[in-house]
Amino acid sequence: MRKTMMYLFMAMALMCVAMPVYAQGGGNASPASWAVPIGSGIGMAIASGLCGIGQGKATASAAEAVARNPGARAGIQFVLIFGLILIESLALYVFAIIFLKVK
Repeated sequence: MRKTMMYLFMAMALMCVAMPVYAQGGGNASPASWAVPIGSGIGMAIASGLCGIGQGKATASAAEAVARNPGARAGIQFVLIFGLILIESLALYVFAIIFLKVK
């Protein structure tokens, strides 16, 4: 329950911080035009960081599994490569969205 409340308050705080980005400005440019490249950079940094953490944990777990059971190397290697492909796709999707959104 305590962890759930912590996540709820964190989400509410993030929403309150992001709210001024969408306030109306007094110029010809759209108010959020400056926020798109910054948000894209932050999103790419988060995606890349999480991909690195995920790939490191997956590789460490696969190495440990092969050390414990060398006979299952082929199956472990297949699942490792498949998992690394799925993990890396997160960064590639973010990269593609950045190219579509940032002009």
